[in-house]
Amino acid sequence: MNPAAEAAQDLGSAAAATGDAPRAADGMVWIEGGAFRMGSDEHYPEEGPAHQVRVDGFWMDRTPVTNRQFADFVAATGYRTIAERQPDPALYPGAKPELLKAGSIVFTSPSRPVDLRFWGDWWGFVPGAFWGRPDGVNDLADDRMDHPVVHIAFADAEAYARWAGKCLPTEAEWEYAARGGLDARPYAWGDEFTPDGRRMANTWSGEFPMRAPDLPGDFGTSPVGNYPGNGFGLLDMIGNVWEWTDDFWSGRHVEAGEKSCCSARNPRVADEARSYDPQQPQIRIPRKVLKGGSHLCAPNYCRRYRPAARHPEMIDSATIHIGFRCVRRGAGPMKFNQASAGDNA
Repeated sequence: MNPAAEAAQDLGSAAAATGDAPRAADGMVWIEGGAFRMGSDEHYPEEGPAHQVRVDGFWMDRTPVTNRQFADFVAATGYRTIAERQPDPALYPGAKPELLKAGSIVFTSPSRPVDLRFWGDWWGFVPGAFWGRPDGVNDLADDRMDHPVVHIAFADAEAYARWAGKCLPTEAEWEYAARGGLDARPYAWGDEFTPDGRRMANTWSGEFPMRAPDLPGDFGTSPVGNYPGNGFGLLDMIGNVWEWTDDFWSGRHVEAGEKSCCSARNPRVADEARSYDPQQPQIRIPRKVLKGGSHLCAPNYCRRYRPAARHPEMIDSATIHIGFRCVRRGAGPMKFNQASAGDNA
């Protein structure tokens, strides 16, 4: 059974046992539909070609899902994340036995300069790491309950969304929301990364992966809402944590030779087979699109703190910088949600 199916089965059993269901969602922002220029021709090749897209209106969580919210979900359902489960060796032919344990990927800043080509100098698998024990050693502290939840695999995000009566956004929905009405601008807030020297998102300070202790900024995630909202009132769309979308990965938005001048309505990529990693042909695990960058994105290494930026991630993967937020479709603005958005502004 693949991770997504296993997660769905566990969730269904837990919900049936508890009878619990979340209340109608507030804390969401209504995003009026519209057209925008999706992607970019000026940065990483996988972001192109830029093309015109239209999305219908939808509700989106104002912030990434927090540890507090995810803890409520776990308490109500008994759900166990992918990082808490023993991997199936059949899905990972040739994997080292020490990696076939419950755990997740953790970032550790090197104590000396390193070659940026060798990401293993700062990333490592840590047995026992999961959302409630982010470093694999220490339990989640009370002062981090309003930080985005991390170590979230795609199935975990999907299970939470289903419980909350929501779903995960498409890549087009996510990017449209992140732009906040600023079409074709490089950043969610305009044309400059740090306007007037002001940090607009939780991204890396200094030369990645070496942490500069004398520079301002957060080490790791920060509480949601520490930085200004975008034009739609959404918080932490850029930086802090990468966020899952429901689209399968493709190397470019439009295949070579296809027209990219015509508007597409509510596009989504549903081709699972083409999402497999060609560098690991023996592993047939689909990849989905991550958006938004994280606290580990830096000008000298990963400039993906932009709405157009995108990154592939296997659906079974969980790391210390991946989280998510949800959307709800099919209903326009409602009074209780309007009041909620206004109260949280």
